[in-house]
Amino acid sequence: MANNLIAPHGGYKNLKSYQGAEIIYDLTVVFGNRFLSDKSNKSYRSYRTYDQMVQAARSGSRNIAEGSQTSGTSKQSELRLMDVARASLEELLGDYIAFLRQNNLRQWSKNDQQALAIRRLVYGADRTNKTDGTDKSYETYMAEAESAANCLICLIHQTNYLLDQQIKSLGRDFIERGDLKDRYRAARREEIIGPIGPIGLDDPDYKKFLKQQGFKSLKNGQVAPIDDPRKE
Repeated sequence: MANNLIAPHGGYKNLKSYQGAEIIYDLTVVFGNRFLSDKSNKSYRSYRTYDQMVQAARSGSRNIAEGSQTSGTSKQSELRLMDVARASLEELLGDYIAFLRQNNLRQWSKNDQQALAIRRLVYGADRTNKTDGTDKSYETYMAEAESAANCLICLIHQTNYLLDQQIKSLGRDFIERGDLKDRYRAARREEIIGPIGPIGLDDPDYKKFLKQQGFKSLKNGQVAPIDDPRKE
């Protein structure tokens, strides 16, 4: 049987969308600890919102990872999990925008100089945030609530764009290759009757396949049981 039934999968740590989502997760924890769960910071405190935002951020990165791992056997599952990741990040985006609005803080425009600076960071070769403290790229933006929320908004927009492109590509791949069950059926058919090119009514492989299934092709193009009195 064909040896390519299991499609290439994994390697999610090299995906720019995953790297972006992981930074968003880490920085959302920092944001929550500083501005939503710190008892000394009563201005922005909201434990319930903190928990929901962290869970949404975690869902974004973890569903990308899980989707990448399951893609070998099910592109459909990968698409579903990428959709979940995209939806989770969209929910998180809404929370950051609401945080700025409800606290009378300014939201940067997409052409704001600070927003442009963050976009340049996002397009770096490796977006993985170093949790050991060696990467200080985003630290200056996390000192104040307004700049921290705007920084996360920029990061989410960029990661969502990457996920949108990834989902489109996965959809095309799913149409071309199908899932494991589709590849298995194709491999079994090839194993039984050999490779099949474009099928015509007089194609010998097509006729052979029909005969093995107990059918035959009639002159009018219909398929009938092999014992049907009508001629081929």
